[in-house]
Amino acid sequence: MVRDAAPPADASGALRALWHDARGDWDAAHNAAQADPSREGSWVHAYLHRKEGDDGNAGYWYARAGRRAPPPGTTLVAEWEAIARALSGA
Repeated sequence: MVRDAAPPADASGALRALWHDARGDWDAAHNAAQADPSREGSWVHAYLHRKEGDDGNAGYWYARAGRRAPPPGTTLVAEWEAIARALSGA
């Protein structure tokens, strides 16, 4: 999915956000997550704010997603992979 020139046309906003993040475009990822009102969109939104170092804002979005922030020491790569697995059903 990430190697494609664009995210899949039928991808949710949350998956589009992960795609943009994997390609290094935090702003596009944030816009896609922010436009997705689902819990999944909120989960990716939380991850993105954690990535930028805004733990307070991340906490708000984890709560909106009905999730807890990952345990201390969880890498961003590990969290991205966990979210991608969960959202893609893999």
